[in-house]
Amino acid sequence: MKDREMWVAGVDGCRAGWIAVLLRIGDWNSARIMIAPTLDRIVDVPEAPAIIAVDMPIGLPDTIEGSGRVPDKLIRPLLGQRQSSVFAIPSRQAVHAFDYGEACRLSLATSNPPRKVSRQGFAIFPKIREVDALLRSRPGLMNRVYEVHPELAFWALNGAHALHEPKKVKGTPYPPGMELRRRLLLKAGLPDELVHRPAPRGAASDDLLDALAGLTVALDMARGGGQCFPDPPGRDAHGLPVAIWTLRSSS
Repeated sequence: MKDREMWVAGVDGCRAGWIAVLLRIGDWNSARIMIAPTLDRIVDVPEAPAIIAVDMPIGLPDTIEGSGRVPDKLIRPLLGQRQSSVFAIPSRQAVHAFDYGEACRLSLATSNPPRKVSRQGFAIFPKIREVDALLRSRPGLMNRVYEVHPELAFWALNGAHALHEPKKVKGTPYPPGMELRRRLLLKAGLPDELVHRPAPRGAASDDLLDALAGLTVALDMARGGGQCFPDPPGRDAHGLPVAIWTLRSSS
């Protein structure tokens, strides 16, 4: 497939389900933003993106050593003051618990040292389970769907330097931090109209920003770039990759 015929997508979770920015490589006029209740609706759009960079953990180990999965531990030190945005994802058993108390009990039993589950982490378990079920039922998607983390993408866009401004403060978008990330997206070549477009109904402004960060990773990967942590990716017991991808650093 020629580059100009290839579509890519950056995806983030949002209130309405998922927000995606789709783009045909080389044609910024083709960019469109969509909201979907489930991830498979994005995977199965007519454009059939060849690379889908999603801000959601993929690959769930049966046991956890230390402060999370291997990729979580590898990228956290790179992010400086932003490292708290990398949640410590627990074991597969804990993620598949529907009750918070049960998730904590299972996490304690499958981690060394024993760790409970954070409330913030527990809140995204339904979406982690959704991605997990989709990839396990359709293993061919493992060649298209990749885990990313927005702050790691911005780290790479910032020349392999952590960002000092937070994106949100006390749950509210922080204008200086949002503008810093928009400037990095513009520097990466994204058009102003796309970077400053209002988020559609069902998504917040930071959700769209994170989807755009994922789009930069998808673009770089589609062009033969990308880097992952760890390299090569690990695998969980179901063969799912355990790695976080970002674009090649501009440093």
